[in-house]
Amino acid sequence: MEKVLVSACLLGYTCRYDGRHCRARDLDVGPAELIPFCPEQAGGLPTPRKPAEIVDGDGEDVLDGKARVRTECGTNVTAQFLKGAQAALKLCQELGIKRALLKARSPSCGVSAIYDGAFRGTTRPGAGVTAALLRRHGIHVEEID
Repeated sequence: MEKVLVSACLLGYTCRYDGRHCRARDLDVGPAELIPFCPEQAGGLPTPRKPAEIVDGDGEDVLDGKARVRTECGTNVTAQFLKGAQAALKLCQELGIKRALLKARSPSCGVSAIYDGAFRGTTRPGAGVTAALLRRHGIHVEEID
């Protein structure tokens, strides 16, 4: 049976920055074993935690050392986001996971759009850190709102 990595918040785990979840009602993945994962918690960030956004780029730029992830009060949490992304990749590699369903707009999990780094609720095109790393390693990433 296929294993699919899923943002834990989409499965009802209370791991979002605000201590809540965003359970997806209709995850239609066919016959698959869902593997819950929160890269931000895996990276060492607490729940709840200050909101964070990628500044001066997207997840690809963070992976390349050209952008940073900061909280709304300016704390640099780039290292934790990179650590969480690496943990997600390691889990996928160990379990043979080739597909991930990730939370839209997240600085970790966003696939096609992320918040713009100004903490105004505005998005821009780009991927989060975990989504970018998984994609670089051939894992198919899809986003769920």
